[in-house]
Amino acid sequence: MTAFDSVEEEAGKALAAQGYLTDDRLATMVFLMTRLEKPVLLEGPAGVGKTELAKSLAAATGRRLLRLQCYEGQDESSALYEWDYGKQLLYTQILREKIGQLVADAPDLHDAVDRIGAQESVFFSERFLAARPLLEAVRSEEPVVLLIDEIDRADEALEAVLLEMLGEYQISVPEIGTFTARNRPYVI
Repeated sequence: MTAFDSVEEEAGKALAAQGYLTDDRLATMVFLMTRLEKPVLLEGPAGVGKTELAKSLAAATGRRLLRLQCYEGQDESSALYEWDYGKQLLYTQILREKIGQLVADAPDLHDAVDRIGAQESVFFSERFLAARPLLEAVRSEEPVVLLIDEIDRADEALEAVLLEMLGEYQISVPEIGTFTARNRPYVI
């Protein structure tokens, strides 16, 4: 399901079918969020159902739920992506012979380093990218619901990343380029 066709008939009833009861205001907010494809900020004390709304929306729309749990001191790599250094190292060990062949006839160390350096894009490619919730939401083949929990605890660096992601539905990875969402996630 991409968006609800009506507030009462679809949004409210679909969430109620998942065990999440809404009033007209909340059903209207969910309806508009799915129609406009814009993120929604929900505030309230613990236990009022903010997380449960995201879970129910995911179930009602058939979308997978992704969760980003924010906390103080969190860096953007835990929200965006990390390089799988273990996998990169394993590949260099497996390809040691091939790397040896590449530099075998190099006249000096400088030339050998240049030859290996020319291959660095191989090791900084999507193959070695470990996606975290934000990048996973953008790269997902299927539409998702992205729950960003405890966003008020996010540091400024993470807020800047969130601004790009929530404003443009894209993530920039300097070594590779920019990923733009195939399907805009519903963001709570």
